[in-house]
Amino acid sequence: MVRKVLMMESRSYSRRMPTWQAAGTPLATLLLVCSAVMLPVRHARAAMNFCAAPALQTSERTNADPGVKALVANVEAHLNDPAHAVAKLHTEGTLPHEGIYDQSVEAEKDLDLLRDAALAWRATSDDRYLKLVDRLLYAWVTTYEPSFNPIDETRFEGLILAYDMTASALPVKTRNASMAFLTKLGNGYIAQIDAQPRPLTGTFRNNWQSHRVKLIAMAAFTLDNRKMINAAQRLFVEHIGDNIEPDGSTIDFKERDALHYVTYDLQPLVTAALAARRHNRNWMPEKATNGATLAAALDWLTPYALGTKTHEEFVHSDVPFDAKRREAGLPGYSGEWDPKNATELFHLAARLDGRYAPIALRLAPTPPAWLAVCLPLPAR
Repeated sequence: MVRKVLMMESRSYSRRMPTWQAAGTPLATLLLVCSAVMLPVRHARAAMNFCAAPALQTSERTNADPGVKALVANVEAHLNDPAHAVAKLHTEGTLPHEGIYDQSVEAEKDLDLLRDAALAWRATSDDRYLKLVDRLLYAWVTTYEPSFNPIDETRFEGLILAYDMTASALPVKTRNASMAFLTKLGNGYIAQIDAQPRPLTGTFRNNWQSHRVKLIAMAAFTLDNRKMINAAQRLFVEHIGDNIEPDGSTIDFKERDALHYVTYDLQPLVTAALAARRHNRNWMPEKATNGATLAAALDWLTPYALGTKTHEEFVHSDVPFDAKRREAGLPGYSGEWDPKNATELFHLAARLDGRYAPIALRLAPTPPAWLAVCLPLPAR
């Protein structure tokens, strides 16, 4: 995979070579410039490279999958949008129109756009998309102040993926600011967790911790920070034991009586495991001290995803906010759970283990557009 990425990057750089040659650049100067250019490539080799998709050839772009075309078209429509970077996001525990909920939701759209713009650049090699990533990324990493509320910050997954795909081609200013931001984010979450007494309880045991672990793992692997990677693996395994029973049921299901929170709990853990897989670490079968695994949790959810079991959502939840959302009429907080809510989870899981591919394809014949471009082939 590294070889493919480097070949793609070398093709990108080779297009710029004739301008140097045409200007009659002396050989010594040319060698100095080349070595400066190669520095970020060495950094890119160490990066996570979460998304495996190589650049498309011209003929492939013409016949690109409809999902690829739709993603690129969406990015094209937002090329000139201003950055909506803010110093603070807050949606956790609030309803639409409360506090800064609406402003936060609007700002978070940048984080998905960052990911999609990086994917569009990866697929087409069109520098306009790279410039969009550069502009939005720099705005966010120099404006946002981490709150270390993982529910508010889980969407930074998109920003991390964007940096991961474009690091080697970004201006030094943006790359350095991004690395500093991700280091602060990852280490801050590690310090927050490690300061807690053991055994972990409350939000350090439920879905909040899954989102913390995801952000730590993605930051760690894209930075190739050995110390952070080791912490990510340690915290992943610890959380599997805290959150998942040996039969695969989760603490979130027990507390909230909702499959909504099972999927919300497992999807960040699958994403963290995908980040690890890109570094040849297989977290899917990792056993906690109680014998629990991520695979067991996905297997527990499978009958519900296939519709052979059903569940009425939030009937016995003791969390007041669940009742508040139900009373506000928000979809998904009452009635029978819709298996399609697990579509992205199982499409992600299929990239880890081909056993989940038939479930994913039954839920939706095609994965979400970003995932189709990022990881086009299920695991075998």
